[in-house]
Amino acid sequence: MHMTVEEAMSVFPLSEGRLVAGAAGKGRIVKSVNVMDAPDIWDWIKEGEMLLTTGYLIKDDPEGGAGLLRQLERRGSSGLGIKPGRFWPQIPAELIAAADELGFPLIELPYAYTFSDQMNGLYRAEMQRSTTALQAALDKQKQLMRFAMQSDPIRHLLDEIAGVVGYPLAVVDRSGEMIYNSSRVEAAALLQGWPWTAGRHPWTKGDGWHCCRIPLETEGGAGQDVQGFACFVTEEPFFTTLEESLFHQAAQLIAYQLEARHAAAGSAARSYEALVRSYLEGGIAASELAAHGGTAESAAISGAYVPVLTDAGSAPDEAAWEARLERTRLEYARHPQLGRCGALHVRLEEGLLSLFPEPAAGEQLEAQLAACAASLRKESGGAARVVVGSRRIGEAALAGAWTELKEALRMARRWGVSEAVVPARRMELAALFEDVPASRIAAYCDRVLEGLLRKEPEYSQEMLRTLEVYLEQDGQLAETAKKLYIHRNTASYRLERISELLGVDLKKTDDLLRLKLAFRLRGFGALPASAVPSKAARAEAETAAGDHPAGHASGRAPGRRKAT
Repeated sequence: MHMTVEEAMSVFPLSEGRLVAGAAGKGRIVKSVNVMDAPDIWDWIKEGEMLLTTGYLIKDDPEGGAGLLRQLERRGSSGLGIKPGRFWPQIPAELIAAADELGFPLIELPYAYTFSDQMNGLYRAEMQRSTTALQAALDKQKQLMRFAMQSDPIRHLLDEIAGVVGYPLAVVDRSGEMIYNSSRVEAAALLQGWPWTAGRHPWTKGDGWHCCRIPLETEGGAGQDVQGFACFVTEEPFFTTLEESLFHQAAQLIAYQLEARHAAAGSAARSYEALVRSYLEGGIAASELAAHGGTAESAAISGAYVPVLTDAGSAPDEAAWEARLERTRLEYARHPQLGRCGALHVRLEEGLLSLFPEPAAGEQLEAQLAACAASLRKESGGAARVVVGSRRIGEAALAGAWTELKEALRMARRWGVSEAVVPARRMELAALFEDVPASRIAAYCDRVLEGLLRKEPEYSQEMLRTLEVYLEQDGQLAETAKKLYIHRNTASYRLERISELLGVDLKKTDDLLRLKLAFRLRGFGALPASAVPSKAARAEAETAAGDHPAGHASGRAPGRRKAT
């Protein structure tokens, strides 16, 4: 049962009675009806339950009856119906006053009808209401099925669905973009708490509105694939179970339509991917690739873009490798910013090539990629790595971008770079030292930083970190202090001391270049413990190069090391 007290009072024979008090509560929902036949009835009351009684249990204690009303109010009862005539000629004033004070509906039941008559009348009315609602839902389902067979544009289809369901509708795609909204609620308010998780917190509310969120799920390769969410909005605080069932059916239809659109777009994208792949493998010329411009798939490459190569780690077989690349593509597609910028993704033997157009890619691209890479690394056991190339323009520049990315990825593996996101420009210097023995590199780093490395570990670490940040901030003292969370004077003192210990002038370009190179070489991760030569071997290498042996036996500074 699901009707208000006011609606119940319109049902015969309860309609022959009258609401004598508590009119402020006539909007309460009646979920069930029961007969009071025990003095401790409040211990068994359910929320939304209406009680009917002759008043026998409280006939000698009207004040106790007022206490009963308060107990029923606390238990969430929807109202109390009393049949006077046998024990009370009329309902006592004490009960009426208490009911009005509480806003608790108090009904004088008609004497001529039994409790069974009252209850049967209400249940018959509820059954009729349910039958009518069911028939209306069936009619709506038929209309939804007719819409499913149409090939109308998606917006027109969503207009029709919202009209059939009878509630304002908003649809959010998997990237968090509001693609449709027929409600009065702003998109920003409906999208509160995004990203959402299917099955969690299906209800949300705002100022004067409530929303039921239903995931748009389709059958994917690994179970349910969420295409987005359908949001049904109302000013009422609840929906009936029947209405929610209808919402789920409408959501399934919307999910089907979105999946069909994605499949069609995916087919076109795969065709263009094949052209890009053929171009990178030397099968077609750049002019032939450019001839296929003007499509949604080619938009990412026709203007300025940032190329990105994602190495998803190793896989046991080709199928697993393809699945991992597809998982990477989906991770980017579901990111709130990356999923909206219209990137082109091409699966290649080396990994996933992604072309993020500018200015959609934005200045925060590396930070956004890092957020996705963190999730990918969990799945790949920490093996995923993202290489970010230099900005390019047009199809003709793609071959050079691809060469840059592959070379940067190779060097990142060669030097053991541990960061998840690696700018390709950072690996350019590493390529110059690829053929230089590790012993020579370690000797150079030790010699340049010897004055700090021979100090006690804690002091050495603090001063190395200060110098490193100073170099990262291009010699800006204020920015260095800010980055280290220290006073400007403290940073200035440390840098003066560093200058004395290393015998350098931090205002001279040559000295800054030597220091920067030493930190960059150390930051490549090229000097793992197993590769660091012994002090004797390093001295021999330095002597062969005409240098003096370094006084520090380790190729890296104590404590924390940060790549530049």
